[in-house]
Amino acid sequence: MNKRNYSKELDAFIEDFQKKGEYPKLLLHACCAPCSSYCMEFLRNYFDVTVFFYNPNITEEAEYQKRVLEEKRLIGEYNKLEGRKIEIMEGEYKPSDFFDTVRGFEDCKEGGERCRKCFELRLSETARVARDKGFDFFTTTLTISPLKNADVLNEVGEAAGKAWGIAFLPSDFKKKEGYKRSIELSKEYGLYRQDYCGCSFSKAQRELEKNGSASI
Repeated sequence: MNKRNYSKELDAFIEDFQKKGEYPKLLLHACCAPCSSYCMEFLRNYFDVTVFFYNPNITEEAEYQKRVLEEKRLIGEYNKLEGRKIEIMEGEYKPSDFFDTVRGFEDCKEGGERCRKCFELRLSETARVARDKGFDFFTTTLTISPLKNADVLNEVGEAAGKAWGIAFLPSDFKKKEGYKRSIELSKEYGLYRQDYCGCSFSKAQRELEKNGSASI
């Protein structure tokens, strides 16, 4: 079976919308400002984008507040530029929901089943909100990270979309130098770039690796 090219699939959706002169309403799940920087820059050309910041996996509240404030600051900067305005919605911050979801998978390595459970939690809630608020599509910025499996994320997103009756927009934002562009934008806007995903498990693993040179 041929491997899916999610980047080309997204391009095909966009081409179809452009032919029709449509700007669908998109709910974009965002994990942080650096990861969403390129995604927003790209998507606002083709969609009415609302960012959904829903990340109960961020264990420490101070870290959560730092990330959500940075997301809001970046959106404010983008909205000063020409182009379609970006809105933001903040989901409920309950780390207990994350710990309940990953119970029994605490010892999994990063990128394993615990991460999949986390993706399912966040994308299911994004799908629910997208349906309830009348969006046309939802997707996530998580596919921009070279440390995240785009196949898993798209599979989880599509399953959440089917469960809630809302279309998931396929993506692999790291393609076409998207990740490189996110680094450039992070420098341009002086964004806070964390070096772990957010949960206490990823932070502990990151500290064990003793390698602060890479970011998610």
